[in-house]
Amino acid sequence: MAHDPVDDEVLIDRLLATPGHWAVVGLSTDPARPAHGVSAYLQQIGHTITPVHPAAPLVHGMAGVTRLSEIPGPVDVVDLFIASARVGAVVDEAIAIGARAVWFQLGVHDAAAEDRARAAGLDVVVDRCPAIEGRRRDLG
Repeated sequence: MAHDPVDDEVLIDRLLATPGHWAVVGLSTDPARPAHGVSAYLQQIGHTITPVHPAAPLVHGMAGVTRLSEIPGPVDVVDLFIASARVGAVVDEAIAIGARAVWFQLGVHDAAAEDRARAAGLDVVVDRCPAIEGRRRDLG
């Protein structure tokens, strides 16, 4: 399904500029991994993060969980730093917990999962990085 680039830009602006709760799937304690820097940036611009990783690590002072369903309270954005082959199940879980949006990081693709998320009413951002987009918008 084609997306209007203007609508995508408005959505990205809203998600980045409105403080929210981001579940960062694939976030570990490894500072060399992109998720580590991006999640720190998200905190810097006013978002709350929850690391979602099989080891459930403590990252940037925030306790991790192994699954989205373990996060107490609402989740605004599920940020996907995992292999495309694993995305479908996580998107289904995001839908099940009532997340508002799913953000597919650069290089993370699953058209069927994207379609399911949209059909369930979630906002979807594909092949973008919140840190790159936020800095491009002078958000810290």
